[in-house]
Amino acid sequence: MARPTTSSMATARAKPAARRNVLPGRLSPGMACDTAFRIIARRHLDAVLAQHDGTCHGDPEALHQIRIALTHLRTAIRFFSPMVDDALRPNVWAELKWLNSQLGMVRDLDVAIERVIAESGGELDVIAELQHWDEKRAESHRLLARALQSARYRRLVEQTSAWIESGPWSTRRSKEAIRLRRCPLADHATAQLTEWETTLLRKARKLRKLDVEKRHKLRLLNKRLTYSIESLEDLFADESLTKQKSILKQLRKAQKSLGQLNDDARGQTLAASLNEAVPEAGIRFLNRKRQKKLLRTASNAYRKLDKAKPFRSSDLAPNAEPED
Repeated sequence: MARPTTSSMATARAKPAARRNVLPGRLSPGMACDTAFRIIARRHLDAVLAQHDGTCHGDPEALHQIRIALTHLRTAIRFFSPMVDDALRPNVWAELKWLNSQLGMVRDLDVAIERVIAESGGELDVIAELQHWDEKRAESHRLLARALQSARYRRLVEQTSAWIESGPWSTRRSKEAIRLRRCPLADHATAQLTEWETTLLRKARKLRKLDVEKRHKLRLLNKRLTYSIESLEDLFADESLTKQKSILKQLRKAQKSLGQLNDDARGQTLAASLNEAVPEAGIRFLNRKRQKKLLRTASNAYRKLDKAKPFRSSDLAPNAEPED
């Protein structure tokens, strides 16, 4: 486990770039997309940094929260594409993807260990199996803590923050670049949410026929739409807030089921690495009855989502006057 002093030093050095722009505290429908992107991206980068020390010290909940914040940040970058698609974006994206991969292995092990404990019933053979899982988790966490205290992580924070604030995307002078930056948030959000929801529902109709990899991609589409709607929470009020909550309810139901299916698949893969020590480790992650139930829950959620009316611009701009 990482030493507190080292972690604190790493956090002190990994600071966001100086913020030149004073931004509003909340999103608004007529807000320009460049301002909205900075507000949303700042929130999620700050959330990543807030969980750094806890993750370094082995707190599973901090690890879970830092992954959520990182996924929110990556989703925001996708959401405001092509506005932010400049020469630096591929490098920023690659580094965020690297960080996600560092976090992912330990989180997958945490989920697998929770599953083993839940099904153990105190059996001695399972207790012995847990020792092997814990050893693998401890080694993975050592590697993660090292990554979070590295110069690469510090550069990632500084470069990502600087890019959000004043990357090339923010100063391009072409008519299209200016149009994308000035586009009202409600207009862009309506178009993007509609496109992503249409794609998600089209692919979800084939859910029961999808293999593990394609089902994982569907889950990522679901998460992308869910996180985007959550990030736009400031824009919903009154009736549109009720609609937003209803849509999120179905998306989260599907997300939970698809997430559990993905956890089972990852658990089988991780268990395979324990086969020499624990030959039966993968069996607990194979349950056809559970799989059918989870697929049915997700399918029902998508069916209800498909019946709901899609988002319109008026949902994101309730009782709002256009902004200058």
